[in-house]
Amino acid sequence: MKILRRRRTKIVATLGPASSNAEMLQQLFQAGADVFRLNFSHGSHEDHGRNIDLIRDLEARTKHPIGILADVQGPKLRVGRFMGGAVVLNNGQTFRLDLNPTPGDSRRANLPHPEIIAAAQIGSHLLLDDGKLKLKVVHVREDHLETVVINGGRLSDRKGVNVPDVVLPIPALTKKDREDMAFALERGVEYIGLSFVQRPEDVLEAKEIIKGRAWVLSKLEKPQALDNLEEIMALSDAVMVARGDLGVELPPEEVPLAQKRIIQSARMMGKPVVVATQMLESMISAPTPTRAEASDVATAVFDGSDAVMLSAETAAGQFPIEAVTIMDRIIARVETDEGWRANTDRRRPEPEKTTSGAMAAAARQVAQTIDASAIAALTNSASTALRVARERPNVPILGLTPNIETARRLAITWGVHAIEAPVTHSMSETVAVATQLARSEGISEVGENIVIVAGMPFGKSGSTNALRVAKVTRTHAPEPEFVADPKS
Repeated sequence: MKILRRRRTKIVATLGPASSNAEMLQQLFQAGADVFRLNFSHGSHEDHGRNIDLIRDLEARTKHPIGILADVQGPKLRVGRFMGGAVVLNNGQTFRLDLNPTPGDSRRANLPHPEIIAAAQIGSHLLLDDGKLKLKVVHVREDHLETVVINGGRLSDRKGVNVPDVVLPIPALTKKDREDMAFALERGVEYIGLSFVQRPEDVLEAKEIIKGRAWVLSKLEKPQALDNLEEIMALSDAVMVARGDLGVELPPEEVPLAQKRIIQSARMMGKPVVVATQMLESMISAPTPTRAEASDVATAVFDGSDAVMLSAETAAGQFPIEAVTIMDRIIARVETDEGWRANTDRRRPEPEKTTSGAMAAAARQVAQTIDASAIAALTNSASTALRVARERPNVPILGLTPNIETARRLAITWGVHAIEAPVTHSMSETVAVATQLARSEGISEVGENIVIVAGMPFGKSGSTNALRVAKVTRTHAPEPEFVADPKS
């Protein structure tokens, strides 16, 4: 089962009750899913472990690296319970939030989070039930907050609380998150999705635990994260525009601008960026998306995201295969548009002022000039492939690595077709392997040129400092046509 995507932007599909069996996984993968997301807000370790086994079995049968994202829940802030299960709050009334665990009524409710009470200030806003209700703090006491209802409505047991304009002194990782991370890392996932990121310290805490065993994918869902965007981005291996909570805590008109800013920052730093939440929401119960949803996916592609994500559409929806299929079609169509290519080229950041950055930029330029069929990036740690992807070349990127972990991690990166390849010890070996795999993977045909970038000495992680052009032949050791490396 040879898999060669006809698009550069990747697709992340969330697994759940609608998609957690071998047959459905294979269909999702064949339809276009490049990475599978395990949502640790739901399901047991047994459930997630079974899905990991199914993914790895699929990977072995297809001989195509597949990435797995373990998305940990993060702190969940909720009100307590109510007598009768729910109350109705009216605009302009006063309402108290306190530490008393007694079930609430129309005048008060339990807020079992002393951190919120301690951090709140007069004028702070609290959003309840995904932003449907809005309260304004008018008095702060040691054990409670007095608020006035700005936007009222029905409030039931255990609904969520968002505090958009306060940095909460709450760790991004709970006890449950640490247990989930330990399980996921033991099972060898590629990315840990880190929720509730507010400060660079949140990312550092996760990296200290992970110790390089997976990439840290920081979910940008708090306004406070945007205040520290560059610092968080620099520490993260990848980021996600988590528009669900971000859309609750930011005014709606600010979310598209935040999305564009995050994507542009990720492009500048060469970090993979995923756009997520409600991309094809109507397909949870309908076989086709709305026109607005199709435009939303297209916008993320035009903006330059590395991947787009499906959540409930594939986890619990009635049409998971159709959702992946239509997302694949939208992406592929956008990427054939002249305006998309022109926009991509116009937004290309300046090359990094390093040897590695210069080589990645040169690879793109040479490939375009000679009409090469691909760029082969030899990489141990993924850095060479990431640098080439940052350039957004107009040809496929063949990510060649001796590490299956690296190949799987690159599944989320724009334009990279990753393959586990043997270690090479010389440029002639590298040329032979790269041209052979370019042909066998269906990327290049005999007689076409490919551009090869690598780091020397071979077999060691380091800077990208060698570039070569080679012709694809029927033999395993073609003669190079152009050389530009340190020993030339």
